[in-house]
Amino acid sequence: MHERHWARPRRLAAGLLLALLPIAWAAAAPVTSPKQSNKAAPETELVSAIEDLRAGNGRRALEKLARLTQEQPNFRLAQLLYADLLASRSGKPGIMPDAEDPALKDLYDEARYRDSQARFTPPPGTVPGNVLKLAAEYPYLVVVDLPNARLDLFENRAGDLKLIHSHYVGIARNGFGKKASGDLRTPVGIYHITGWKSDDQLPELYGGGALPLNYPNLWDRFRVKTGYGIWLHGVPRVTYVRAPRSSEGCVTMANDDLVALKPYVLSTNAPVILSDKVDWVPKAEAARERDSFLARIEDWRRKWQAIDTEGYLGFYGEDFTTDGMNKTEFVAHKRRVNATKHSIDVQTEDMSLYRYPGEPMMLAEFTLRYRSDNFSSTAKKQQYWRQNAKGEWKIFREENLD
Repeated sequence: MHERHWARPRRLAAGLLLALLPIAWAAAAPVTSPKQSNKAAPETELVSAIEDLRAGNGRRALEKLARLTQEQPNFRLAQLLYADLLASRSGKPGIMPDAEDPALKDLYDEARYRDSQARFTPPPGTVPGNVLKLAAEYPYLVVVDLPNARLDLFENRAGDLKLIHSHYVGIARNGFGKKASGDLRTPVGIYHITGWKSDDQLPELYGGGALPLNYPNLWDRFRVKTGYGIWLHGVPRVTYVRAPRSSEGCVTMANDDLVALKPYVLSTNAPVILSDKVDWVPKAEAARERDSFLARIEDWRRKWQAIDTEGYLGFYGEDFTTDGMNKTEFVAHKRRVNATKHSIDVQTEDMSLYRYPGEPMMLAEFTLRYRSDNFSSTAKKQQYWRQNAKGEWKIFREENLD
């Protein structure tokens, strides 16, 4: 039988406890680095304490929170929960979520973003719908679920994405959907990590360092989006994490999480998907869509290689643009060029295929190797597809990566 004096604290703290995230890190093997200790991650420890409370073991929960707040004195949400439990145990009301202190409101917002294990743990046998195929050149992938303040790290195991880590993040003050410099929003799109800025190169605001992203990417520039300096970075050491919406556009995370993430993504130019919505789809469904779209791209390649110029041009939509040319100019250019060819060899390699976040379009990214009887080239290409009024998938933009 549980000790009677824990019945009241559990009721008083329930509003906070039920808003917290249950065991997100238990859903996947935690990210580790060579210097990381074997101690449980702070978020794991916090969630474990919450589970103890739900199971009625308040004494064990209090012990875990006491240890956690000693080890991580700047983990403010853990401190708040610990204070609530201590206050409730003494028979006094805990700190209420309608308190006027903005810092308290931020903590309750953080608590709400950590809610519901089902919200952050994908159903078995599912994959993120934004990624239909990831090239072998990318052993890891980062997906940031912007509305739910969550970062997921996936390992690419021969084309099969395996979730290996998940943790809380903060985003921009005005949310997501960046369009212009100074709008205090986090971008939505597909980016790549471009390097590392160490602690000693940065102000304390960035904590343990930063992983810059290539915002604005080619698509952003085509859409005339402005701004710069969008990074994944740490937090000042006076806190464990920042509020869910507190940056000027970057994605922020605990310094321990950033340092653990770095070795997985830095040397691999890892893709980072900043998504306005993460849908988890069954692997079989994703595979069917992937195969259907890859067959479409292969048909495009074959017609080009066969110098079937009209069949090849049929894959391009009426609104197509590239390199300063509209559809009419592009058609005239291709007809003129292909008329001089006796043989063409076209190969696609390192294919990645994405359902682009925030846009009704598909992005195919691949290496294109072209050789004809009088010309050869190799380029990393991005090809943007969307459906026309008839529901047909057409290419409406092609660009070579810088």
